[in-house]
Amino acid sequence: MPDFSEAIAHAQAHEVPWPRDPAADPHRWGVHHADPPPYNRLRGPVHPRGGVSGVIRVGGEEVVSWGEPDRADLTFSVAKTYLALLAGVAHARGLLPDADEPISARLPGIGFDDAHNRAITWAHMLEQTSEWQGSCFGMPDQVEHNRRVAHDPKPPQGNKGEARVLQRPGTWWEYNDVRINQLSLALLHLFRRPLPEVFEEAVLRPLGAGEGFRWAGYDDAWVEVDGRRMQSVPGGTHWGAGVSISARDQARIGQMLLDEGRHAGQQLLPAHWVRRMRQPCAIAPFYGWLTWLNRDGAMFRDASRESWFMVGAGGHYVWIDPAHDAVVVVRWLDGAHSPGFVSRVAAALG
Repeated sequence: MPDFSEAIAHAQAHEVPWPRDPAADPHRWGVHHADPPPYNRLRGPVHPRGGVSGVIRVGGEEVVSWGEPDRADLTFSVAKTYLALLAGVAHARGLLPDADEPISARLPGIGFDDAHNRAITWAHMLEQTSEWQGSCFGMPDQVEHNRRVAHDPKPPQGNKGEARVLQRPGTWWEYNDVRINQLSLALLHLFRRPLPEVFEEAVLRPLGAGEGFRWAGYDDAWVEVDGRRMQSVPGGTHWGAGVSISARDQARIGQMLLDEGRHAGQQLLPAHWVRRMRQPCAIAPFYGWLTWLNRDGAMFRDASRESWFMVGAGGHYVWIDPAHDAVVVVRWLDGAHSPGFVSRVAAALG
């Protein structure tokens, strides 16, 4: 078995410099405080976290874990990828037959009907090229204009939150959590059921996962669908709420994706959908469908070029490496030290 002790020691020595209890120092926990007021506040529940933890699987089996791998912690934008999984479930069920279909064609009246937005397709939303314009539960898309995130190679065009001229859908890539939340709202209307219920039913339970899992929404993010009051959930924890899940369950999900949607002989997601999730966006080849790609080694020099990642603020990485038949999860790792962790794991994998 590969020796991952150096990688684990590196991770444990470089915990993210956020307080473990968000109430202890709110200005050093999370990312919301970087937003322009009045949007620089939490809108949903958060909870204390554990320390650095992780799981590594090789050849379909867990080979090592550290920290508290069964502790359900907030995972920030790793939850974006879970929305892509749910879109795949919808596709398999015939609810989303064509990712290139405009969302307005199937779901009128939920924010995709005006002249600019009605051209937006599911694929645009999944690859973050939609340029959707509007407000989602009181949060305008402009809050995320010119946002810069760690693995985005594009230089910023202005200060965060400054309005910029919107481009035609499909022609500009921008990491934008308001648009992600609008995608989540669209998926809620597509399933006509709360997304956490669908995710547990279609993904977690078949994987033998879900202990401690929770996917919470903002306090005011409620809609009525078919006479039932449902909470729309965000694709992250930028403004609070989001997914709490264990590292071990994250690794199970990663293994299912490594196996092209299969688990224990059951096809949980269509294989072609999983393959599409890791195809490069034409105008942002470092990005797939709510996943990060390493095709040119720019993300992590020492990771295989086939590697793809789910990434969340606070140092959350789920690394899927087909070249080495491996899935690597690390949590609460200081992002400045993530290349050192990846390099040490890559060296151990050979």
